[in-house]
Amino acid sequence: MERNHMRLENISGLYESSARERISLILDRASFKEILPPSKRISSPHLKTLGMPIAFDDGIVIGVGLLEGEKVFCAAQEPGFMGGSVGEVHGAKLTGLLERAAIEKPAAVILILDTGGVRLHEANAGLIAISEIQRALFKARSMGVVVIAISAGSNGIYGGIGIVARCCDYVLITEQGRLSVSGPEVIESQKGVEEFDARDKALVWRTMGGKHRYLQNEAQAYTKDLIENIRATIAAYFSKSVPLSLEELLRQHKSLGLRLEKFSDCADALDIWAKMGIQNPDQIPSLDDESFIAIANRVRDHD
Repeated sequence: MERNHMRLENISGLYESSARERISLILDRASFKEILPPSKRISSPHLKTLGMPIAFDDGIVIGVGLLEGEKVFCAAQEPGFMGGSVGEVHGAKLTGLLERAAIEKPAAVILILDTGGVRLHEANAGLIAISEIQRALFKARSMGVVVIAISAGSNGIYGGIGIVARCCDYVLITEQGRLSVSGPEVIESQKGVEEFDARDKALVWRTMGGKHRYLQNEAQAYTKDLIENIRATIAAYFSKSVPLSLEELLRQHKSLGLRLEKFSDCADALDIWAKMGIQNPDQIPSLDDESFIAIANRVRDHD
């Protein structure tokens, strides 16, 4: 049976797309139904009080759609509004989507994350929102719902949402994606340029970028920024929830302990890659995706 949502061409563009464009590209064509769209005019009361610009979706799009014909919930942060930052309303929308997922049990919750972290203009409300998002995420996972985070945007995934991403079942990342708790500028401001030079983009990407995160299994999937690749990777995780148990937690802690023991004397990602057995580690940043994946899948850490 022919499906009108199937795409015959490979489309690139998550990196530079808006939140709604990203959802439209990833989900089956015309299947997305937005929850609390801009017409509802739900915006941050804090920004208005401070005389700051507001957005009627508060920088995040949430809703329900289909992927390969399967029902999924989806959220996408808008990188063009305050760097995708999290405030009270922004966080409440994401929390509500996850709580609804725990009840309706879709095939997956897809989180297209692109943020510098908590919105400084409403920091306390944003921090509380992060904890509420985490609680709702674990509730959804405890009900067997697969939660997938995607890092393929211009801001990366930083701050509290960086923690949220690693609470998901899976992280999917592209070469352009970045994932960390503290951003480059934060590290430099606290520890000095000698510790981390935020202007050194090559250092930033080999420390926090997609290739390094995949090699260390902080991201479980690495793919080109092509829509068909991303769609296929997401669909492959349907019905493959990661156990949310004490045994799984202890296993992951043991894995992290072994990683710390193995790489504690490494001063740079290049040192880590060399210790992993990669010949010519300095060439990793310039490798095309196919060549990189072939090497990574031979040496990367696996859970």
